[in-house]
Amino acid sequence: QVQLVESGGGLVQAGGSLRLSCAAAGRTFSNYAMAWFRQAPGKEREFVATISQSSGTTYYTDSVKGRFTISRDNDKNTVYLQLDNLKPEDTAVYYCAADWTTAQAMAAPQYWGQGTQVTVSS
Repeated sequence: QVQLVESGGGLVQAGGSLRLSCAAAGRTFSNYAMAWFRQAPGKEREFVATISQSSGTTYYTDSVKGRFTISRDNDKNTVYLQLDNLKPEDTAVYYCAADWTTAQAMAAPQYWGQGTQVTVSS
């Protein structure tokens, strides 16, 4: 079992930046690929980014490429999502997730956090 707790959300103006953090507890963090998802009001949850155990592989959904950066610190059991050049359409609840591989983390991860709200005003 892995427990995930997100933080760092908030209200920001368009063009601004935020850094989301996800702290993991339980089993060995470095064993897991990590991912971020988001869910906007009235929409389905969607994949945002994923990172492999050693940070060697990352994937992003097209709409955030060049604006968001996923990273991790295995010594701190934390994964980050840097959000730059935010747009109103980035407004959503952002969720951290974990699974054994990036493929699984992108598709149907086993473990989820509770989410953190990001609101981007125009």
